[in-house]
Amino acid sequence: MKEQIRENITQPEELERIYRADKKSFETDFETVYPEIRETEIARFWKIRLDFDKPVETTNTFHRLDVIVLIIACTITGFLIKLPVIFNLELKEPFYYFKNAGIIVFLGLSLYAIWTNKILERKKFYIILVAFLIPVVYINLLPSTQDSNSINLAYMHLPLLMWCVYGFIFINFDTADKIKRIDYIKYNGDLAILGAIILIAGGILTGITIGLFSAIKVDIKSFYMQYVAVWGLVSAPIVATYIIRNYPTLTNKIAPIIANIFSPLVLITLIVFLINIPVSGIDLFNDREFLLIFNAMLLGVMGIIVFSISETSVHKKQKFSEMVLFALTAVTLVIDLFALSAIFYRLSAFGITPNRIAVVISNILILGNVVLIMIDLYKVNFKNEDIKSVEMTISKYLPVYMLWTMIVVFGFPFIFGMK
Repeated sequence: MKEQIRENITQPEELERIYRADKKSFETDFETVYPEIRETEIARFWKIRLDFDKPVETTNTFHRLDVIVLIIACTITGFLIKLPVIFNLELKEPFYYFKNAGIIVFLGLSLYAIWTNKILERKKFYIILVAFLIPVVYINLLPSTQDSNSINLAYMHLPLLMWCVYGFIFINFDTADKIKRIDYIKYNGDLAILGAIILIAGGILTGITIGLFSAIKVDIKSFYMQYVAVWGLVSAPIVATYIIRNYPTLTNKIAPIIANIFSPLVLITLIVFLINIPVSGIDLFNDREFLLIFNAMLLGVMGIIVFSISETSVHKKQKFSEMVLFALTAVTLVIDLFALSAIFYRLSAFGITPNRIAVVISNILILGNVVLIMIDLYKVNFKNEDIKSVEMTISKYLPVYMLWTMIVVFGFPFIFGMK
């Protein structure tokens, strides 16, 4: 509904029709998008209309409760992440974090999302409970070893699975609404930007704090890093989410600028990088470490493309940005084909392993997504189609990634006999 409000902000009759179709959702989503559209007369009119009968205390009370829920979510997250230390439990500490860190962070985010989405239905509570209990029990029953590739893959993919679970909670289980999926993607881009700013600020505060206490001969470094810094690290995404929700004008101004700056820079970097591969003498087919970096870069670029598309779509048509995204997608396609050819070569030369199978299927899935996005971007640039069609393609493809993640997490350890 947010997208409908944005699109029809100059159409009073259409806004009225949308409002009458679902008044509660309209009020909630209008409050979210209002900072973006507040300059229009119609938006100001609707703001006065929707707020006219609301007591002044209601908004302040809600914000106070919002802060309390934020503190509770951060406290629970920090408590769970330090559980082995607080209770001096006989746990293999590195494996506790390998297995549970992703679950704990997304649990904190989910607790806050349950409050903000007003999820009160008992059925949804049970679904959320099961969605967290099953991964917790399963991953902690797996052997604690670093020698098993299939188990390590389960560790690495579990946070992605919990990201999907959190996504369902974020969109209030409204899986039929493709726009809400795009809102979730856009939120993740905003979260990455704001989270990075918070972490940089936290790093500066940490340095100042430790330095000040060192000046008076008090060594708090160990305690501060063990408790305050770690607690702050896992709480940063929840705090960033609070800011995104309550102060959307901040990210609405920053995110598009970041997207418009980074997309051309990444495109230039990738082109120079591809040109220099033959010159560097690197053997992509036999250099395992370079191939891993190559694939990590592919995932990063794919993330930038998706984020940039979601940011470009909420503003007026930007021909330059759309052309850059098309070119970036084409270069990404070339990179993916390089990576796939190298992986298939290693499969034929060195045999099947869990890592190689995981990488080759992941690259095939990304290839399919890139091709679909590139086709849509071609239509956007050369056939004057709306960029929102690209968003729809991205949202429809998300379940494919979720299914693959579930296979890796729950299937690979048993398919490959814990090897």
